[in-house]
Amino acid sequence: MPFCIFTLFTPIRRQKLPPTPAEVRTHFMYHIVASDMDGTLLSPAHTLTPFARETLQQLTQLGVNFVFATGRHHIDIAQVRDSLGISAFMITSNGARVHNTAGELIFSHNVDEDIARDLYNIVHNDPDILTNVYRNDDWFMNRESPEQKEFFQESVFHYQLFEPAFLPTDGICKVYYTSDTHEKLLPLEEAINARWGDRVNVSFSLPTCLEVMAGGVSKGHALEYVAKLLGYTLKDCIAFGDGMNDMEMLSMAGKGCIMRDSHQRLKDALPNLEVIGSNVDDAVPHYLRKMYLEASAD
Repeated sequence: MPFCIFTLFTPIRRQKLPPTPAEVRTHFMYHIVASDMDGTLLSPAHTLTPFARETLQQLTQLGVNFVFATGRHHIDIAQVRDSLGISAFMITSNGARVHNTAGELIFSHNVDEDIARDLYNIVHNDPDILTNVYRNDDWFMNRESPEQKEFFQESVFHYQLFEPAFLPTDGICKVYYTSDTHEKLLPLEEAINARWGDRVNVSFSLPTCLEVMAGGVSKGHALEYVAKLLGYTLKDCIAFGDGMNDMEMLSMAGKGCIMRDSHQRLKDALPNLEVIGSNVDDAVPHYLRKMYLEASAD
């Protein structure tokens, strides 16, 4: 009888490797994430929490295209982006400026010069309303307001004082007005819309901040421009915001998410959109982690 040796082979179980960013990208429902800053991504102290910072860094490492979409100035937001060390487009001044990931200006739309001149003067002498102007790389204000510094916890950006007769009217990204009360700004909103109609886009970014851009300027239209550059459409975008200056972006994106503490006017205007948590609780970073980071780990 022949002698036979039987060897038992145990199959080697290959360890499952985590998906590569390229593999993860193919499963994204939304390839572009656009977020407002104040009241949305930033904490109530106007800072990015460590949790938010880490979330944005991990998100972009996966290959998600993140876009800052804010009423803030590009000089301000560029510092925030650089401190994060991420690649991101910047939509600033509510869509009047767009910068690419290299920090190059790729889109601008200024307020008409005749309108800008009148906007400088319209409430210049009202002691209850401050007039602010974003002109090219600079920020101007008609009176001292030291409390404005509290908004710049992540960057260094200072205003200069101006007199309406001496401030040039070219290169105006936006003019905005701040007051202690929302009610004080409501007649101004009505007057500006009545006077210039569709030559301007007027919206509240905060109840106490009324912003005026050129007609046709919005975060939504700027996001459409960015999406096209990246080879996508608005259907491939998810957006987060809390102010009326976010309305076009939230309504035009494939999915719009409204913050819990948003203006009631925004919630009334977009009643079918999902309302998420508050910036107090880092609602946007938590939402993004669940949608992208936890999903990619499964």
